[in-house]
Amino acid sequence: MTGRVVAVSRSATHTMSKPNRPVITLLAGLGVAGDAHAGITVRHRSRVARNPNQPNLRQVHLIHAELHEELRRSGFNVAPGQMGENITTEGIDLLGLPTGTRLRLGAEAVVEITGLRNPCKQLEGIQRGLMKAVLDRDEHGNLIRKAGVMGIVIAGGDVRPGDPITVELPPPPHRPLEPV
Repeated sequence: MTGRVVAVSRSATHTMSKPNRPVITLLAGLGVAGDAHAGITVRHRSRVARNPNQPNLRQVHLIHAELHEELRRSGFNVAPGQMGENITTEGIDLLGLPTGTRLRLGAEAVVEITGLRNPCKQLEGIQRGLMKAVLDRDEHGNLIRKAGVMGIVIAGGDVRPGDPITVELPPPPHRPLEPV
């Protein structure tokens, strides 16, 4: 399974939207250089308030461009980076990947998927109804979170729009993604 990087984004401050950049640098064990969420321990404010010493399983946020397209068809105007993602992908079913999947981004960088992003009410500040639009229910009534996945940086390197993405599944048995 292969895809490509559509956009890369980062913000040095705790803002919901992150400006697109021509390149971001991933740092092994830390996250995106210059991003407010980079670090060995949690950096997301709600998680810091609960336990500032827990490991940062949310170093990198990835969203599939196909979600942006789905949201546009529903009347939302969203662009890469606007929902807080660092990397916007295309051609990969991010939500269908198992925990522990590794994504090779460009020539050097490797991100290991740790879980699902749990969408937050800050999405309402982008456009009213967006929070509800990134949540759904399956045929059994189980909640589906569509706001992307989170990961940790295994190998650092530069990532640019247009870079290829290669998917490496972990050995079976595969564990489904859970919110992190």
